[in-house]
Amino acid sequence: MPSNSSSDSSILEQLSAYGHKKLVFCNDPDTGLKAIIAIHDTTLGPALGGTRMWSYATEGEALEDALRLSRGMTYKAAITGLNLGGGKGVIIGDSRKDKTETLMRSYGRFIKNLNGEFITAEEMGTNTRDMEYIRMETNYVTGVPESIGGAGNPAPFTAQGVYLGIKASVKEVFGTDMLAGRTIVVQGIGNVGEHLVALLRKENAEVLISDINQEQLTYVARKYKAKPIEADKIFGIDADVYAPCAMGATVNNKTIQKMKFAIIAGSANNQLKDEVLDSELLLKKGILFAPDYLINAGGLISCYSEWTGFGKKRTVQLTENIYDATRSVIKLSKAEDISTNIAANRIAEKRIADVKKIKSSY
Repeated sequence: MPSNSSSDSSILEQLSAYGHKKLVFCNDPDTGLKAIIAIHDTTLGPALGGTRMWSYATEGEALEDALRLSRGMTYKAAITGLNLGGGKGVIIGDSRKDKTETLMRSYGRFIKNLNGEFITAEEMGTNTRDMEYIRMETNYVTGVPESIGGAGNPAPFTAQGVYLGIKASVKEVFGTDMLAGRTIVVQGIGNVGEHLVALLRKENAEVLISDINQEQLTYVARKYKAKPIEADKIFGIDADVYAPCAMGATVNNKTIQKMKFAIIAGSANNQLKDEVLDSELLLKKGILFAPDYLINAGGLISCYSEWTGFGKKRTVQLTENIYDATRSVIKLSKAEDISTNIAANRIAEKRIADVKKIKSSY
């Protein structure tokens, strides 16, 4: 997969670089909606991806996020064995101030016009209530409240997958997957991060937490007996695991030089600022990176189960596979002397290529 696209590139050049199928710009002056829907690949099935609402500094940043996130969803579905393609929606705006029922319903109508090519779910800045508003306009939405027949918030399954990815990585580095006594830094303790902290503390891991929301930081620290730390101190800490669970690109040339972690394994999407260069830096430094799109796939699995009607029992089964899938990626990485990121990409790309052969043989 390519590294970050240049801000100077044209939109079509960026689509070509990332291998995208379609890009939809949504604009509704009546509701204030400004959104982008990126559909990366539909070889394995319809493109399923969450919708993020964020105060992007520029429309170019929003586009870059949509492109990278949607491509990541393609690989996430492929490596976890789901019959889904990759897509992503981003709404430009402050979710705390700009979000309204009419804005979300307007967005839902744009999704409806894609005729099932894109199915959405909640993501950063959106929630089950927003999905309920979208459902008023289209059926191509998952993660709706359980009270109206949906699977509800997928965050617990996302956290469970990350927890299993951490355990698989700890097994590789320390010879046992027991987390008691291990020091783990969780950056970002929102919906997924808090669930992850709960799982880690239940196994008596020492958990250090950081978040820009001081109220949430204090609450989670007290509830789970975790230790709050300042954000600018994270990369100098001598800890076993760094679990980024907020925005992406926190793993980059500058931060890697400071890192003393043995493992990086978290829920944030696109943790590597430059997927090629940064994964190589981690390999050279001996830091084990658990590919984000693999271990954070629990939420996608939950949405897939809801969409197909499988239910939570199947979601639990599929999420548990993340442990073995992580071990397989690590095994290939060691055998080929390549980064875990490249190893995961190869596994995902092989499945897409194999299925494409089947679909072309009519």
